[in-house]
Amino acid sequence: MAETTTASKTVKLIVTRQDDQTSKSYTEEFEIPYRANMNVISAFMEIQRNPKNSKGEKTTPVCWESNCLEEVCGACSMVINGKPRQACTALVDKLEQPIRIAPMSTFPIVRDLVIDRGRMFTALKKVKAWIPIDGTYDLGPGPRLAESKRQWAYELSKCMTCGVCLEACPNVNDKTSFIGPAAISQVRLFNVHPTGEMNKEERLDALMEEGGIEGCGNSQNCVRSCPKGIPLTTSIAAMNADTTKHMFKKWLGL
Repeated sequence: MAETTTASKTVKLIVTRQDDQTSKSYTEEFEIPYRANMNVISAFMEIQRNPKNSKGEKTTPVCWESNCLEEVCGACSMVINGKPRQACTALVDKLEQPIRIAPMSTFPIVRDLVIDRGRMFTALKKVKAWIPIDGTYDLGPGPRLAESKRQWAYELSKCMTCGVCLEACPNVNDKTSFIGPAAISQVRLFNVHPTGEMNKEERLDALMEEGGIEGCGNSQNCVRSCPKGIPLTTSIAAMNADTTKHMFKKWLGL
């Protein structure tokens, strides 16, 4: 039998689609020409150029989000072959075919693979995940962070709000108000900052409210699925200790 040439190879995808927020989801199969070094995003772009399904029927192009294409923005999060991950780093050559692609179920679906990650940004607002400044004028250099702290703080700063850790967490769903591991880890990051530390107690108070750190079931799915390798469970443990100390201090009126 003659070997299959690259020109004749194809890529099969089964995509879970949804026309809008209220319509029912369905699957549609596509078969596109193979190219070397393809990722899932380039496969979608091929469908966009010729929007036909595997039956040869004309259809609408698949809707998805992407921006940086180098695993920095977090926009292209989706479930690929059962695993939540970034589509830009999902190489076709390393994926079992047919490639099954679906939107992350933890978030409201806008259309097809486009989701609304608003709950993540609401959580960041709740825990005040920012460094307050007094005006926009030049304040000069701020206090330096000790190198021992800077090294692990940098790891926490890699969070791109992609939502993969929330999708993997069994405690994040429409029946709970748990803010998820990403926001908890950001509290640790901003509380170690010399300026951000001024609002440390406010952030800990937010974590002690309903939907805060008590919602973690310690499944550790988050740290295993994080595409940036952020030590999320270490942050959760650290914040658990800090909130406990903070609670006792409040009880004692310290």
